[in-house]
Amino acid sequence: MIRLAVFGRPVAQSLSPRIHGLFARQFGLEIDYRAIEATEQSFERQVRELADSGGTGCNVTVPFKNLAWRLAARSSEGADRARAANTLHFESDGWSADSTDGPGLVGDLESGPGFAINGKKLCLLGAGGAAGSVLAALLAHKPEHVTIANRTLPKAEALAASHADLGPVSACSLDNLASAGPFDLVVNATSLGHGGASPGIRGSLFTDGALCYDMNYGAAALPLKQACSELGVEYADGLGMLVGQAAHSFRIWTGRSPETRPVLERLRAAARE
Repeated sequence: MIRLAVFGRPVAQSLSPRIHGLFARQFGLEIDYRAIEATEQSFERQVRELADSGGTGCNVTVPFKNLAWRLAARSSEGADRARAANTLHFESDGWSADSTDGPGLVGDLESGPGFAINGKKLCLLGAGGAAGSVLAALLAHKPEHVTIANRTLPKAEALAASHADLGPVSACSLDNLASAGPFDLVVNATSLGHGGASPGIRGSLFTDGALCYDMNYGAAALPLKQACSELGVEYADGLGMLVGQAAHSFRIWTGRSPETRPVLERLRAAARE
């Protein structure tokens, strides 16, 4: 039995237990994957209890990703860049931390809408943890340029500066975004959709044939999806990214590489029911 969990607040709605259960079936593995609600005060204790009881690892979601990274004995470059981790692997000589969101996003862009980042102009909306978790992976695929647009300019500038050694990246305020475009790909890394809102996008932000990719999925993705529909811009939600990042976590824990497409199709079918 492989014991795993996802920690967050809130976390009851997480699809991760189902996703990893479907991955495990592909290899005939038995897993016990639980969604565990935590607080800032209880998180470290609860994760240590899982590790001490024979757990293999865990996923971590908001608001504990930075704390997970700080608790690890070692971490990947992606986690260090983001100063956050969504995956912990419990090993005998200490915990390892990784951030699998970036590879999950890039993989979904390639396998879903078939978007190739190389040589393209990208815009990343938001400069918080979600943006920080994917920026390094985007730059690794050699875009022409990445513009980080955020309501608070200093935060966007700080994120750009911390990744400037990886490729061409700059920052601007949302008010000045129009002058930086148009873009081949706009990635929404804001949480506005959870409040029923979407970033203020205009058709002038997009090149012909551009893609708008929303890191949100489910109900939180509907506002931006509607805005893109009205503008006639191709849109993709982040459910494929969720499955993709989970596959990278599963590989870290088990050494197995699951097929993501049948799992994603299963989730989309369930959402339509």
